[in-house]
Amino acid sequence: MKLRIQDNSLRLRLSQKEVARLHRDGLVECAIGFPSGRTLRYSVSSSPDATAVSAGYEDDSLRVVLPRTVTNAWAESDQVTIEGVDASVRILVEKDFQCLHKEHLDPDGFPNPLSQAVQNQKCR
Repeated sequence: MKLRIQDNSLRLRLSQKEVARLHRDGLVECAIGFPSGRTLRYSVSSSPDATAVSAGYEDDSLRVVLPRTVTNAWAESDQVTIEGVDASVRILVEKDFQCLHKEHLDPDGFPNPLSQAVQNQKCR
């Protein structure tokens, strides 16, 4: 799972396996350890009790919670983004597409809808 933080915005991008895990298990977690011994943990969970997209930060953990119905519809469709605002924090949870600018494509990324256009340009 990729995490991007910019100003009051959180953006999490999930691979195909992570979307499947969130859909099946209701949770995807990641962590990054720092030389100081502290660890920043971040997660996306799906809850039947959630009524809106929300975010929280406590004890070095960032947690995004999505309503289960929203997560299910997203995971089972071509929808790319789940978007919400919690207080002043803008939250985006997205399906991660394969990169078009690298020779080696991530096999777990979602097929990029622009890949055919790029291939057509290379053939000209």
